Amino acid sequence: MQGLTVSVRDRGVLRPLVQDLSFDLRAGEVLAIAGESGSGKSITSLALMGLLPPNVAVTSGRMVLDGTDLAGLPESRMRPLRGAKIAMIFQEPMTSLNPVQTIGTQLAEAIRAHDPVSRGQARAAAVGALRQVRISEPERRMGQYPHELSGGMRQRVMIAMALALRPALLIADEPTTALDVTVQREVLDLLRDLQVQTGTAIILITHDMGVVAETADCVVVMQAGRRVEEGTTPQVFAAPRAAYTRDLLAAVPRLGAGALRAA
Repeated sequence: MQGLTVSVRDRGVLRPLVQDLSFDLRAGEVLAIAGESGSGKSITSLALMGLLPPNVAVTSGRMVLDGTDLAGLPESRMRPLRGAKIAMIFQEPMTSLNPVQTIGTQLAEAIRAHDPVSRGQARAAAVGALRQVRISEPERRMGQYPHELSGGMRQRVMIAMALALRPALLIADEPTTALDVTVQREVLDLLRDLQVQTGTAIILITHDMGVVAETADCVVVMQAGRRVEEGTTPQVFAAPRAAYTRDLLAAVPRLGAGALRAA
């Protein structure tokens, strides 16, 4: 990504939401984009997916994936890339899964949208995708509806759907925020394991520097639409340069910290 600026049109005036953002991500790496709500991290992910609202647009910069500049790409060319080259999982899977279709129907449909296989082949691929994300009894889960699964299980389904076609880039937008701590760790471990197995590059959108420490190879810290820090995760945690980064790190709970302050 080179010099990305994303702006909203407000009463005829363009107001920047993301300004001059640049970073590099290699195959097989996990890059975290960290910051509070309103920092521009989710807008960046929507720009990459070509899913910006009608009044928001990329006004300058480049987003190059496997030699293709996604910035300004028409929908007719962007649609075939979603799922096949670039995929995304969201914070709350119930907003992404169709409540009136079975898990199997939705997975098979996603596969057949990009791969001209038979229904039987798509079903077999869907079962394999569920098995890959460690869902027990995948054949039985194929016939279940989203409301019959736990939150962690639904998120695993979304990961299976996103990775079914082996995209070059997976964007995970706050994928564990709605989950309890135990399930959060399981999902993060799963993402990391699948990334190692498939070589897919991952952009992890998060406000939680604890998640960054556990998962990411490198990190971009954003504040008010701008990049304020970038580096490998060990570098940023050991010697943060920006005051905002230090504040984010100070917000990470530490075992025993409360007891020490009380003493």
